[in-house]
Amino acid sequence: MEMQSAAAQSIIGVGLRGACPRCGRGKLFDGFLKLAPRCAACGLDYTFADPADGPAFFVMMTMAFPVTGFGMWIELTYAPPFWVHLVTTLPFLLAACIPILRPFKGILVASQYINKAEEGRFAVPKPPEATDRPVAPSGAAGL
Repeated sequence: MEMQSAAAQSIIGVGLRGACPRCGRGKLFDGFLKLAPRCAACGLDYTFADPADGPAFFVMMTMAFPVTGFGMWIELTYAPPFWVHLVTTLPFLLAACIPILRPFKGILVASQYINKAEEGRFAVPKPPEATDRPVAPSGAAGL
């Protein structure tokens, strides 16, 4: 049983399929957006993955323009009452955002794995090293 390397995997291809970023065969999700605990094919533990609100942010920012444009077009062309927006623009918003949440999350998780992303850590600064040179007195600095 030969596994494909992570470098050979396409981040977008693996993410769109919702497949394991290491082997490309196991399932990444255990529900619509819930990550599985581990890959059933290769055993990769998915606890490293923390896309947080990234998928929702990218989807909202991507779909904001067409949905807003659609709502403005309806408003400027027909000047309908508010309830018309509720039955046209709101369903368009949901239809535009919900189906692409899972692929975006898969792409972000695959990107985290393939690029070995980790949580940021603060580096502790090292104290200055002591030197053997004597320190000049304050009045003799320019001499």
